[in-house]
Amino acid sequence: MELGSLSVEASSLLSPRPTASATHRPRFHVHLNSVRSSPVAARAFSSPPPPSNASQETYKGVKPQRDWLGEWVSKNDGFVRIMPILVGGVSLVAVLLNRAFSGIAPVADASSSQSRADILTLSLAVTDILTGLVWLSIRPKYISPVSPSGIICKLVKPGISSDVSRELLWFWESLSTATCCKSLVVVYGNDCLLQIGAAAESSEGDGGIVAVDVNKLTQGSLYRSCMQSSKQSYLANLSLYPGRTELPFLPNNTQALILQPIGDKGVAVIGGDTIRGFTATDQAWISMVAEKLDATLSKFAEALAEA
Repeated sequence: MELGSLSVEASSLLSPRPTASATHRPRFHVHLNSVRSSPVAARAFSSPPPPSNASQETYKGVKPQRDWLGEWVSKNDGFVRIMPILVGGVSLVAVLLNRAFSGIAPVADASSSQSRADILTLSLAVTDILTGLVWLSIRPKYISPVSPSGIICKLVKPGISSDVSRELLWFWESLSTATCCKSLVVVYGNDCLLQIGAAAESSEGDGGIVAVDVNKLTQGSLYRSCMQSSKQSYLANLSLYPGRTELPFLPNNTQALILQPIGDKGVAVIGGDTIRGFTATDQAWISMVAEKLDATLSKFAEALAEA
């Protein structure tokens, strides 16, 4: 009897019991908003934090180096120019004092090594003093801008599209803001599309300006040489060039001039208020902007011809 009961109990223990999941599976309704609102779930759903700065790879390329010597020289220009005079003067005084208190005869003796060394030192000291005097006499000249003696105008050819007009005005605003440009004339397809900025005053004295004579401009040597070479022409000091008379529409005191081809159909006449005021960067930038302007004007070439 006991064996039977033990077998019954063992079979009952070994037999699989129905679990709660098998008999009744409860349903849970999980709301995504509530999950996201909890801090633990927010950390689970959030993206992993970015790696720390220590784990990130550092830049291993060539790093720009500062020119400490050049910066120091530029900040102490006056002291650097007078330094050779100071060194030469101190050396000269030192040689004379050494000659006076060393007991050597004041008369130079060619057979004495000390005399030969003193003569060489005196020569170097005098050379330093003369170098310092030259450095003090040669200083860079500051060229100040000159206010154009003319009348401010804004003439846009009537009949051109708004896109072309907007592009031309953008060209002028860019030049006048970024460079020393004070006058601008754009000639394209035998027409003057834009005359803006400072212009020469009319000789009649009525307050008008000298209009651009396109035929006279295109027949001049400046225009022809610029278009034949298809390269920018830069006149750093306009007063030194005889071709100045070919540009009567510019103010008389225009200091610098750039003739920039616009494709093969036009040219931009850019006048500045400073001698050598257009840097190499300005010239390269003007060439690129002229290519953009040519791309816009070439699209409306037919419309410009009809206008």
